Amino acid sequence: MAASKRKRNNANGIDSEKLYTLNEAVALLKERANVKFDETVEVAMNLGVDPRHADQQVRGVVNLPNGTGKTLRVAVFARGAKAEEATAAGADVVGAEDLAEAVQGGEINFDRAIATPDMMAVVGRLGRVLGPRGLMPNPRLGTVTNDVTEAVQAAKGGQVQFRVERAGIVHAGVGKASFDAEQIVGNVRAFVDAINRAKPTGAKGTYLKKVALSTTMGPGVRLDVADFRGADSSAS
Repeated sequence: MAASKRKRNNANGIDSEKLYTLNEAVALLKERANVKFDETVEVAMNLGVDPRHADQQVRGVVNLPNGTGKTLRVAVFARGAKAEEATAAGADVVGAEDLAEAVQGGEINFDRAIATPDMMAVVGRLGRVLGPRGLMPNPRLGTVTNDVTEAVQAAKGGQVQFRVERAGIVHAGVGKASFDAEQIVGNVRAFVDAINRAKPTGAKGTYLKKVALSTTMGPGVRLDVADFRGADSSAS
């Protein structure tokens, strides 16, 4: 009951039909971040794509300028010198066949997986385990690479992966409620810019249709897509 009352109170003063500027939305959410933990700020975007078609996929990575406020545990599949490099870079879990065996047995104590190209013959067999969790290393996302130092540091430094879901929605955590308003605004703009740059060739008509911002326990606030540079002004 207390949670429901808090939710109703937090929604007071927010017009569900109004389109707010990003600065207005961030101010509203920060005013209402009143729970005992540091809530995640989340952005959700409705895109004019049909992910069932190969030429309408939206997937990629973006480095948020102010980080995510979350500490990721990173695993690296590598051998020899590359394994040593990964450890030096700050990877939490490093291994080769031994790590693959542990993962196959259900031991998955990491949030991001990176692999050197020579390890993909081993890692490829883990697709059924890592794939559904969004953890499968992918060269398009920069997680299959020989530059393990850069990959580990990017993962730890605020890199966010995104992928459109079946209903044409992309969502991600873009910071914490404790961040300064300017930090949240900067992260949201970086994320939306990345989605705009990832517009697939098969997308027709309005691409960026709706954008909403929320916190873990707070209400959603609809944003005016025209507030974003590069946004399709015909979006509604």
